[in-house]
Amino acid sequence: MRIAYSTMIQTYTDILTRRGANPDVAVLTAKIMADNSLDGVYTHGANRFPRLIQYIDEGYIDVNAKPECLLSAGAFERWDGHLGMGVLNARAAMDRAVELASEHSVGIVALGNTNHWMRGGAYGWQAADAGCVGICWTNTRPNMPAWGGMDKKIGNNPFVLAVPRSDGRHVVVDMAMSQFSYGKIEEARLQGKKLPVAGGYDTNGNMTDDPVEIEKTMRVLPTGFWKGSSMSVALDLIAALLSAGLTTSEVGRRYTEEYGLSQVFVAIGQNQFNSAEFSDGLIESVIQDLKGSEPVAADTILRYPGERDYKVRLEQLENGIEVVPEVWEKILGL
Repeated sequence: MRIAYSTMIQTYTDILTRRGANPDVAVLTAKIMADNSLDGVYTHGANRFPRLIQYIDEGYIDVNAKPECLLSAGAFERWDGHLGMGVLNARAAMDRAVELASEHSVGIVALGNTNHWMRGGAYGWQAADAGCVGICWTNTRPNMPAWGGMDKKIGNNPFVLAVPRSDGRHVVVDMAMSQFSYGKIEEARLQGKKLPVAGGYDTNGNMTDDPVEIEKTMRVLPTGFWKGSSMSVALDLIAALLSAGLTTSEVGRRYTEEYGLSQVFVAIGQNQFNSAEFSDGLIESVIQDLKGSEPVAADTILRYPGERDYKVRLEQLENGIEVVPEVWEKILGL
């Protein structure tokens, strides 16, 4: 089924307002969550909205809490999210990183004591829309085994890289350190599909592309095997060190949910030393070279990172956002 973008925002706003969110908090949170689905990232849009409300109802999120700067040192700042709305804390942190970049050419904000940021790519697009190269990442609760291990000790710690283009068709990489995020695994199950490649382990310890089997074991596969496992550990440590926040293992010991996380937001104001013509020309040359590849199959379409998001956004603005009917019914029930 299709839901109009404006209808989705208003529905989310009404639900959040009923939970005590101030009007500005409700509207901006609703827009960010709707934007995630608008770009086709349903796993952290409509599909995740009921869980956001669950966290509010259970007291994990203080809907009206504001992030606070604890330390400022030139181009670097350390913030406390006060366990507020994760999407708003992340947006505010990237906004501040962009402001710092306008002064120092680079801005870094480390954010501790915050909540799930939902779709990390949103903050990459945010930085790129401001003309900045954006880099950001978050840790999570323990939800993935380290390479060679059986039990969940590390997080799938999403990592984002964004490269701006003057026409808004930015290059944006948004990836977890697991082969598939849990949201993507859930989406495949809801659609009755297998994953395109193995994404975790079944109950017999074998790699599988079956989302149902992976959800039984909750043993997802690190992307690049040992490489994704190593990246997860490094991202976790850097985020916790810079923010003076919790590591993935500490989150796991203290809480049963995704709570009290540590994140880093970097903005590089490359438009201060590169012209738009130079940047766009360089990016376009790389994209055209990529698209000149010989495809593995006749119907294969090679895309640059972020291309699909932009095209889906334009299509769904016109025709409405695709939503699984059961998911929308659950949202209306909130």
